[in-house]
Amino acid sequence: MKLTAIEGNTQRLDGGAMFGNAPKAVWSKWIEVDDQNRINLAARALLVEFDDGFKALFETGVGAFFSPDLRERYGVKEANHQLLANLAQHQIGHEDIDAVVLSHLHFDHAGGLLTPWEEGKASELLFPNARYLVSETHWQRSLNPHPRDRASFIERLSTLLPASGRLELIGQDRESILEGRVKVRFSDGHTPGLMLSEVDSPNGPLVFCADLIPGVPWVHLPITMGYDRFPERLIDEKSLLLADLLQRNGRLFFTHDTEMACGKVQRDERGRYSVRADRL
Repeated sequence: MKLTAIEGNTQRLDGGAMFGNAPKAVWSKWIEVDDQNRINLAARALLVEFDDGFKALFETGVGAFFSPDLRERYGVKEANHQLLANLAQHQIGHEDIDAVVLSHLHFDHAGGLLTPWEEGKASELLFPNARYLVSETHWQRSLNPHPRDRASFIERLSTLLPASGRLELIGQDRESILEGRVKVRFSDGHTPGLMLSEVDSPNGPLVFCADLIPGVPWVHLPITMGYDRFPERLIDEKSLLLADLLQRNGRLFFTHDTEMACGKVQRDERGRYSVRADRL
């Protein structure tokens, strides 16, 4: 198989929100912060091209569906759909993708499913030949969000995805998807029903860890986001994943880290987890 990191639109979000109850005096040592207290974030997807030609895209980033005022509010830097442009650099169009696997449906992970914003026009679905895979638990959450995370969802997707006839809801009793090509596990700490995908690549198991571990600083167990619904549960889930990958010489694929796409899990003599950069 061939694995490729595909960069999408980038964002700036409030550093305090991204680091939860960690004080700025701590997290500002790990990451650059601007004069509005915002940090830079990637919105990276993983393209997996299997030996039989099947192409799976894990997430789509934030995309370009926001109107200019919302793009400014949420710190999205580029007006064009960067993910599509970067897929094209690899001679792949969105029509060539056979499956889009979504860890969850928050706008910075699923917005890239939609066509770019145009005044007076409603966004439509991209990837016309792909199946869209979402966990059943999280799909139900997206239809009936809590006021705490309602703004994280794109209401239009609740209509467009079922209408496509290509939405696949994955139950939490499932251990694999895509006809056994990809293993899955589930997490509830960030949002109910977050689906984590694992690819058994030639360089070892690779987990698309989504917002369970957004980037390198969040590998440290106590660090969570203000956006996490259940931070203590998230820490427990993160601990189990890291221990498992450490034992299996596994790696993490980061969607939001601006510097590192893939890192191999390590643990020091004090028991503190970290990652070192690794190739896909």
